[in-house]
Formats: sequence, C-alpha cells, structure tokens
Amino acid sequence: MCRHIAALGPPMRLGAVLVEPPHALYRQSWAPRIQRNGTVNADGFGVGWYAEGDPVPARYRRAGPIWGDLGFTDLARVIRTGALLAAVRDATLPGADGEAAAAPFAAGPWLFSHNGSVGGWPGSLAGPAAALPAEELLSLVARSDSGLVWALVLHRLRAGDDLGQALADTVVEVADAAPGSRLNLLLTDGARIAATAWGDTLWYRAGSGDDPTLVASEPYDDDPRWREVPDRTLLVASRGDVLLSPLKELPA
Repeated sequence: MCRHIAALGPPMRLGAVLVEPPHALYRQSWAPRIQRNGTVNADGFGVGWYAEGDPVPARYRRAGPIWGDLGFTDLARVIRTGALLAAVRDATLPGADGEAAAAPFAAGPWLFSHNGSVGGWPGSLAGPAAALPAEELLSLVARSDSGLVWALVLHRLRAGDDLGQALADTVVEVADAAPGSRLNLLLTDGARIAATAWGDTLWYRAGSGDDPTLVASEPYDDDPRWREVPDRTLLVASRGDVLLSPLKELPA
C-alpha cells in the first residue's frame, strides 16, 4: 500500500528521480516490484521539494493517478531541487478527502508520508488522538489513518523532538494502540531524512559525488549500492551519512 521516496543531494531534476529511472516512482504507481500489500497505487500522488534559500517546501498533489497527469511530467522535466519527498497512494479505505489525503503532508519546513495502514482504524487510535490538543485534532489535514499519524508526528516536532525521535516515538505509540499496523514513515526537513521500516519494505542508497542519498519503499533501478533496511528499524540520513537504529515495541 503506497510507495514513497525521498532524496537529498546536489541539485537534481524531479524527473531524474521520479520518472526516468527504469523502476521509478512513476512506474511503481502501476507496477511496483516488491510491494507486499496492494498492487496499484492510483488513489493520488504528490511531490514536495525545496527551492534554494527557502526552508518552506512547495508541493504538487493530485487525487488521481500520476500517469494521468501530463502536467506533472512536464514540471518534473525542468524543476530542480536539492531535496524532495514524493509518494503514490493506495488508499486504506475509500474517502472523500481527495487531494488532501495525498502525501506528502506538510507543515513549516517538514514533508511527511506514510506507507502502510493502521490496524483497527479509526477506533484503535482513539487514545492517541484524545491526547492531542483539540485545535490539532480539528486541523487534521485528512480524515485518514495517515492524516492522524502525521498529526501525532507533527505534535512531537513542534514540541522540539528531532526528526528521528518524532518518528520513533510515534511508531511505537501507534503500534501499541493498533497491533498489526504497517508504519513505514518518511520525513524530511530539506537537510535530513528520517524513515521507519515497520511492516513493509524500505531501502536506501547512500549518496556520493553527484549522486543523491535516496530512501525509498523499493529501489528505482538495479544499482548494487541499494541496501534493504531491516524491519523494525529507524533510519536517519544526511547527504553524507546514513544511520540505522533498532525500533522496539512497548513491553506487554
């Protein structure tokens, strides 16, 4: 369910990451190679990127499939950035939120995506949701499991947690409240990438020279530098470094 990718590096065209590789996110929308849950990611897509000197990212999102948007491929051909996050969506449940439910979600300098689903949604997250301030609940960007998971992450970021800590604590909280959830989360602030592998595939390719650091649901080509992230792992990456740390569930 869903595929996503983040990249950090020297200025790159969106299309060089998202469209042109043989198994790029564009192709993964209808032909993912190693997706464990679902087969077609046609319930929306989005990309967020950072312009030089501006910490607040721009976004382009649509409710339909990425292959049906001719304008996107034209934009991707010319827009250049040093950091991006993009996703194609396979909805957990039918909903009316349309474009609002398509990742990446955004606030301030952050972009966020969720590949997976919350078990027992929506009742399973009543407890974590009740702990959020009322104004944050009323400001949910989408009435979906991913929308609420983003609200939980964002609450921690605004409280001062760094990217990795915000993701790790949210995954453990949600997994405790909703066992069986798949919680591959992806987050960037334009300078770093944080991600979790929890129930679905996650891969990375460390950057070097003119090549960006990449973190993705699956490799977009057969480059031997791709490495799979073990399940129950937190990844934090910069342009020059990738750190993996184990994630642990709360004791029963």
